[in-house]
Amino acid sequence: MLLHETFPPELIKVGLEAEDKDEAFEELVDFFCQATNSSARDEILAAIRDRESKMSTGIKKGIAIPHGKTNAVDRVYGVLGISKKGIDYDALDGEPVYLLFLMLAPQKDSEKHLRLLKRLAELLDNPQFYTDLVAQNTPQSAYGIIKKYEDVLIALS
Repeated sequence: MLLHETFPPELIKVGLEAEDKDEAFEELVDFFCQATNSSARDEILAAIRDRESKMSTGIKKGIAIPHGKTNAVDRVYGVLGISKKGIDYDALDGEPVYLLFLMLAPQKDSEKHLRLLKRLAELLDNPQFYTDLVAQNTPQSAYGIIKKYEDVLIALS
């Protein structure tokens, strides 16, 4: 499974309005539920909050990867949120977050979930990926950036 398949344009939200971590979770989960016609909002939110309570998923400057496992989803999903003003996230570095890669996986899909997290971490090692992605103004252009950088990564491996 590839990142550009996990984060399709219909699951990319540019212009997040949330000001803090919990608002961001709610905004992204609401967006996901609307896009996928899911009625499992509370269960999904609980899975994300439960994982986040163990340790902040604000992992790098300006980037968070909140994730959770729940049987409310039947496969691995990704929802990308891009904030122009930054979100107070309680990140490990204390800085605001501009990119949130929300990942949801069924309880039984640990291996796929971990492979996608690893691939995402590889992309995020390239500072230009962050710079290019945060500058996007449409879901389609953000998706194009993910696909472009992932294609380069695949070609190099």
